[in-house]
Amino acid sequence: MTVFAALGDSTTAGYGDRFRGKWRGWAPIFAEAVGVRLHNFATSGARAADVERVQLPQALRVAPDLAAVLIGTNDTLRDPFSPTRFAGNLERTVAALRGAGAEVLTIRLPEPGRMFGLPGALARPLARRMAEINEAADLIAARYDTVHFDAAGNPDSYERWMWSVDRLHPSERGHRFLACSFFDLLEERGFVDRIAAAGLAARRPSPEPNSRPPSKLAQAAWISTAGTQWVIRRSTDLLPGLLRLAWSEWRHGSPDLDLLDLELGSAVRSDEVPGKVA
Repeated sequence: MTVFAALGDSTTAGYGDRFRGKWRGWAPIFAEAVGVRLHNFATSGARAADVERVQLPQALRVAPDLAAVLIGTNDTLRDPFSPTRFAGNLERTVAALRGAGAEVLTIRLPEPGRMFGLPGALARPLARRMAEINEAADLIAARYDTVHFDAAGNPDSYERWMWSVDRLHPSERGHRFLACSFFDLLEERGFVDRIAAAGLAARRPSPEPNSRPPSKLAQAAWISTAGTQWVIRRSTDLLPGLLRLAWSEWRHGSPDLDLLDLELGSAVRSDEVPGKVA
């Protein structure tokens, strides 16, 4: 059977999609529809360094035919923030998986500030962080020929119903949107046909939720309990960092994007983009 290893943070761990008392998410939805054996190594709060250090060795041990590396949101929301370190962590992870023969799924992440509804002075530096993360992901996707989903450029990514009440994790519909999007890209590449040729009944995941969305009362209860705790935890590191970025922008103007390109170019190796890794 085709082995699927899922690496990443709370999105791939399934947060936002509660099913039968547990977090489910896009990876199990995808695996069930396609007929692959899932090993989900994603953990809440993970950053790119955690994926490389902890999750990658676990994934390599199961010898995956398919692997997902969806990471970056926590890197943008936490300090210290370094796009060059992120690029190095992501490249080494993707390179190892491709070198082991796996087809690899990667992503361009949507801007979290657009879902949070942050004021412009805070949203702009956060959007710039995400742009740096996505620039690195694009370079690595091109170099290693990954199956790269542009969630940032897809307008459906920003529809309110795609997100859970915390505006950070996808709702069930959002998770199904991810599963369907990756299925479509894999079908274009011929990977789905290879699964079907092995005798598996691969099919596109349903985009329609099979659970009732949480009521307004349940959403309000979450905000007043777990949601408040989440905001307090994030405020201790995210808010000071964003305020520093906003203050720097106000004093000095926007950062030098040419310098950013040079930094990312040094993080992602500068030799020619190779063909598909065997």
